[in-house]
This record gives sequence, C-alpha cells and structure tokens, in this order.
Amino acid sequence: MRKIPEVKNRKIILGISAGIAAYKTPDLVRNLVKLGAEVQVVMTNNAHHFVSAEALQAVSGRKVRDSLWDPDAENAMGHIELSRWADEILIAPATANCIGSLAAGMANDLLSTLCLATKSPIFVCPAMNHVMLSHPSTQRNLKTLSTMGYQIIPPSTGEQACGEYGPGRLPEPQQIFAEIFSSGSAKLNDFNVTVTAGPTREALDPVRYISNNSSGKQGMAVAEASLALGANVTLIAGPGVAPSKEEIKRIDVYSAEEMLGEVMGEMPKTDLFISVAAVADYKAKKISPNKIKKRDLPKSSPMIELEETPDIIRHVASMKKRPLVIGFAAETNNAVQNAKIKLEDKNLDAIIVNDVSRDDIGFESTENEVTFVSKTQERTIAKTDKNSLSRELIDIIYLEFKARLEKRQSARLG
Repeated sequence: MRKIPEVKNRKIILGISAGIAAYKTPDLVRNLVKLGAEVQVVMTNNAHHFVSAEALQAVSGRKVRDSLWDPDAENAMGHIELSRWADEILIAPATANCIGSLAAGMANDLLSTLCLATKSPIFVCPAMNHVMLSHPSTQRNLKTLSTMGYQIIPPSTGEQACGEYGPGRLPEPQQIFAEIFSSGSAKLNDFNVTVTAGPTREALDPVRYISNNSSGKQGMAVAEASLALGANVTLIAGPGVAPSKEEIKRIDVYSAEEMLGEVMGEMPKTDLFISVAAVADYKAKKISPNKIKKRDLPKSSPMIELEETPDIIRHVASMKKRPLVIGFAAETNNAVQNAKIKLEDKNLDAIIVNDVSRDDIGFESTENEVTFVSKTQERTIAKTDKNSLSRELIDIIYLEFKARLEKRQSARLG
C-alpha cells in the first residue's frame, strides 16, 4: 500500500456509508483534525440512520455534504470541484453495498460520483458482518477495487454488533492512520518482531489435554499493532487462535515443546520478542497412547503424574545474544507485585500484567486493562479495546527501548 508522507495540511474527504460502525466516525474526524488535516465529510443518505450530520459538522468545522442535488454546490458543478479539492478520499465504514457500487462503477450518489471523478488516492475500510465480508461477491468486489487502484485497509477482528466474532470491524483511528500515513507509523520499520499468542495444549491421551482459557486475541492485537508500525512480524500461535493478516508470518503449534522449538528457531533474526501466549505450566509425564478409561484408574484418588513444561521466555532471556524480551503475566491477585518478581527472576526487559479474575477483561473479552512494568517505570493503561491497548503498548516499548532495539538490529544485520 502506498502511504502518504504525513497527515498535516492534507485535504481529506471522509466518505461514510450506512453501517453500524458509522457511529465511530466523529472520533475519526476529530483525530484527523487534531493532526492538522482538513476534513470534508460526505455521507450516503442511509448513513444518517447511524450518525448525525450535526455531530460530524461540529468536529470537522465544515457542512456535511450528502446530495448531488444541493443547489448551492451544484450550480458550480460542486461534485467536480470537491473531487479536485481532495488530496485523499477515505471511505469508512465501507459497507458491502457501497463496495459493490464502487466496483460496478456506479455514480448514483455524491460519494460514488466523487470516486469516479477524482484522480486522488482512495482508501476503503470494509466494515460489516464477518459472513458478509467472506461472501464470494464481497471478496470479488474488493479484488476488483484493488485492481482498479483503490487501496483496501484490512478490517479488524473482534466481537461484532451482531454478537458474533470475526473479521469485519472498523479499525480504530490510529490503526487506519498507520495504514495510510507513513509519518509516525514506521517506528518499527525493518525491525523483526516475534509474538506468541494463545494457549498450548498438553496431551494426556489422544482425546484429552491440559490447557487454559486463552483466546489469543491479545497476542493477535500485539502482532497487528507491530505490523502497523512497520515491523516484520512472526506470530507463533497456539490452538484456536483466529486467522491473521496475510502480511504476518504465521507458525501454528500445539504444545509448549513445539512452541519452544519454533520460538528458538526465530530468535537469531528477532529484534523484539513479545511473549503473550498463555503456555501451560505442566504436562503429563507419560502420555497414554490410548484413551484413558475410568475403569483402569484407581477408584479412590486417581492420579496423573505431571512434570513442568519448558519455560519459553526464560530460555530466550538466557540467550547470550538475545533480543529485547517482553513478557505477559495473567494474575488473579497481587498482580503488579507478582509481575515484578517475574521480571527479576526471569531477567526480562519488561512485563505486562493483567488481572484475569475480572469478568470484564482478559481472555475471552475484546477489552483489557494492563500495567506495564520495567526497571524504570510502572504504567497502567486503563480499560480499552485490545487493539488500541496494543498500539499504546508498542509505543511505550519503542520509546523506552529505542536505543537497545536499534543496537540489536545493527548487530543482527552485521
């Protein structure tokens, strides 16, 4: 995707089509204006059902345009003038209907007409139910737009308005900006980042295993935040972790032993290792080749002998030529105190801790609240969605360890 050098002083048309994610657009406009852009909002007729023109006018400082039949504008061929005014057109959210109209070359409202009349770059943010997004018609239309030169911003994955989970969410403003504008979005350019995500499963027999409730959502969000900041990202994912973006190198594993092997294989070329995976602490000392039958176990106090799994992050932190090592800790009590103990005990550069005893954050939730702990600071990020939280975490890591990351990269490149 070709990126624009910076947002300041850019003239941007924000096209809003009729999706539930339109309610987020005042915040998007506010952020663009705050960064120095001039924003002209153009709405489709049905978009008014989801967000008010008055709110958008208040944050943009400009009258919202929504019709080809505005006498004041169209007496001077206003749609042509507007298409020439824009440096970029950003359509967010872009519904399936909007995408289909653009792919077919329709000009049946102001927004679609502007897209036909402009020579400026057009960025499209698909936002819809994950089943609609994966439908062959939608995928064909997106491919058509890409072939025509439209630049597609991948949707985020998460819980949707319908209550289902999957790709199709409108990304947060900072994620959208990172896709469009190169200024400030390439902090990790050419750095190699390896992230682990999800649980591991430790087999007891062919049908049973030891595991935990990790969904991999936080690890995925960290990987995507690193990618948005320009990094080359490898994601080592345990079972059940949702699909990742094509730009991310993905390695799927099952057990802690498998994850350790893949992690250690990546470390010589890794600058930043972020261990988000919830690795099982124990495994069966002996895995039964057949399903364990209740009748074969002692009726009183049946026991399975366990042994520790490898401590992956300790292995990495003990390397002579190691990357920067950041850990995650899921705690249920004395979270920060326990995190500080792990920081010292495992020789980590920093650790990020959250309280998984809370029902509103953590494993299955799309939101989280964490505390970043290093040898120099302790910083809490208040409850927010995991994508926004991950972007802030990567910023914190980069600002604290910039010199060390650059030194590691230089040594790796020789």
